[in-house]
Amino acid sequence: MDAFLQNFFDWPLLLDSLPALLGTGLVNTLILSLFSTALGIVAGMALALLAVSSTRWLTWPAQVFIDVFRGLPAALVILVVGQGLAPVGLSLFGPNPYPLAIVALALISSAYIAEIFRSGIQSVGRGQMNACQALGMTYWSGMRHVIVPQGVRRILPALANQFIAIVKDSSLVYFLGLLTSQRDLFTIGQNAAVNTANLSPLVAAGIVYLLITVPLTHAINHIDRWTNRFSNPGARRDKASTRTLRATRREEALQPQTHASAAEQRS
Repeated sequence: MDAFLQNFFDWPLLLDSLPALLGTGLVNTLILSLFSTALGIVAGMALALLAVSSTRWLTWPAQVFIDVFRGLPAALVILVVGQGLAPVGLSLFGPNPYPLAIVALALISSAYIAEIFRSGIQSVGRGQMNACQALGMTYWSGMRHVIVPQGVRRILPALANQFIAIVKDSSLVYFLGLLTSQRDLFTIGQNAAVNTANLSPLVAAGIVYLLITVPLTHAINHIDRWTNRFSNPGARRDKASTRTLRATRREEALQPQTHASAAEQRS
């Protein structure tokens, strides 16, 4: 037990690694995750709209893209994009590997986000689109103004989970080689663990990952409950009716006891 604690929870090493993890690793991890997720959302929405289209020549390319990038390991995509497009990246961005890493992570996230968007869009009843067309709206206008806004509200927790997955996948960027100022959370923890022959810095990196993912998950769940409560008046009325019915039943249950007590007092 002492050996386990010494190897994974050496508090001096763990605390010594926190400044680099928070000052450099956290910033770089958030940059990679936020930019790749933003690009993935844009591309994923486009892919989802193509995938639900009734035109076959639009549906098949989107489905092939989604299947390929969902099926490939994230490490392989990062290596193929980061090394295969390295000459292009070098001429455009210089020696910084971040742009190509963001592109690779965006390709991965767009495939998953496309499926998330598609599930949200298809969860909206077909009667909504029929109503849009009855009002004279085109298919794409109905999707833009009616269907997509309703579908997006239903998939917020799934989008948050995808962002969390990208945060963790960003640790694979170390395959491309990073300068000291470009290291992410995992790379800093791994390098410190190798230099000290102790895994406590990696545990510290894991704690920082938890500081990102756990509050985000609870925040999105709270927002989802809040939006459901204010966007579903029927559910609120049902809850209010249930509370009223329960209060009435409690009053009815207390009435016989009250009458009995009054009779006892009169006698």
